[in-house]
Amino acid sequence: MTTRPLLDTRALNRATLARQWLLHRTDLPVLDAVAHLCGLQAQEPQEPFVGLWSRLRAFDPTALDDLLTGRHVVRTHLMRRTVHLVTADDALAWRARHDAMLRQRVLGVYRREFDGVDLDELTAAARAVLADGEPRTMPEVGRALAARWPAVGPRPLGEMAVAALLPTVQVPPRGLWRRKAGARTALLASWLGREVDPPAPDGADPVGEALVLRYLAAFGPAATADLRAWSGLAGLPGAVAATRAKLIAFRDERGRELLDLPDAPRPDPDTPAPVRFLPAFDNAILGYHDRGRVIDHDHRGLSVAGARVVLVDGRVAATWTAEEGAVTVTPLRPFSRAERDAVTGEGLELAAFLSDDDNPRVLLATG
Repeated sequence: MTTRPLLDTRALNRATLARQWLLHRTDLPVLDAVAHLCGLQAQEPQEPFVGLWSRLRAFDPTALDDLLTGRHVVRTHLMRRTVHLVTADDALAWRARHDAMLRQRVLGVYRREFDGVDLDELTAAARAVLADGEPRTMPEVGRALAARWPAVGPRPLGEMAVAALLPTVQVPPRGLWRRKAGARTALLASWLGREVDPPAPDGADPVGEALVLRYLAAFGPAATADLRAWSGLAGLPGAVAATRAKLIAFRDERGRELLDLPDAPRPDPDTPAPVRFLPAFDNAILGYHDRGRVIDHDHRGLSVAGARVVLVDGRVAATWTAEEGAVTVTPLRPFSRAERDAVTGEGLELAAFLSDDDNPRVLLATG
C-alpha cells in the first residue's frame, strides 16, 4: 500500500493562505473573486468588504455595490444556513442542492412548532405572499402566514419560509457599503429573472461534484469532514467518489485523508505570510471542521463568536475592532517588535479604508 504524503499544520496553513489570497493579494475582478471563494459569509452585512479588501489589490467598495444593485451577486441563505454573498449564477445552480439541509436546520430549531404542518402547503402559501415582487421582511412574511397557522407563530413561520422553503435574496440597500438597512426579502427567481436550476434526475449529482472541486480550489487540501463543515451538506460521499479520479490524496498529522486538486498551489511551508485582518465569520477559518491550520484550539471559540481576527505569520494572533477612524488590536499572545510594526502598518491601511478620517490610527490594547 502506498503511504500518502504527509502535510503538516504549517504546510496546510500556507496552502489555505495561498488559495484564499492571504499570502498575496490578487488583481482579479470582484465578481471572479467572489466566485473563486465560493462566496463570502455575509451574516454581518459590512464584513464582505473587509474580506475582499484583505484579498484584492486596490479593492473599490463601489465595485461590490454595483454588483449587488446590478444583480450579479446576491445575499442569500445557503451554506450552513447562513447568509452568504455569492454570484447570481452560483445561487441559481446551488440552491436546489441545499434545499433539504436548509429545511432540516430550521426544523432542528423549531421541530415542535412545525409538527403536523404540511411544508409543501406552507411553501405554496409563502410563495403567494412574495409573488407580487414587493420585498418583505422576515417578520412581515411570518405575520402573513400566521393568519393561517396561528399555532406555529410568526417567527418560526417567517424563518422557515425565507431561510429554507423558498429560494430568496436579501435585496439592497442591505449589504451596500456603509449603509445600514434592514433585511428585506424577495424571491430569487423574481429578483434575477431566471429560475433556480432544478435537481438533477436519476440520482446524479453534478452540483455536488462541482462543489467538491470548487471547494478544494479555494480551501484544499481538505478532508471530507472539512467539506461537510463548510457546506453543511451531509450527502456528498457520492460526489467525492465521482471526482476522486481527478484528485490526489495526502494525510495530515492526525492521519486523516486530505484530498486536493493536482495542480493547486501548495507553497513551501517556510513561505513568509504577511499580516492580514479578517472580518467576522470569515470562511478561511469557518470553512473547516479542523480549524487548527489557522487558529489554535484554545482560541477556536473566537471563530464562531463573531470576533474579527488578525493573522500574524498566517495564524490567528489577535482580535480587532474599528470605531471612528481607529482600529484597536488586542493581541492573543506577545508580539515581537517586528510583528507590532507589521500589525500597525496593515492596521493603518485598514483604518483608512474603513473611515474617511484624515488621521487613521491603530491602538494596540493589552490582552
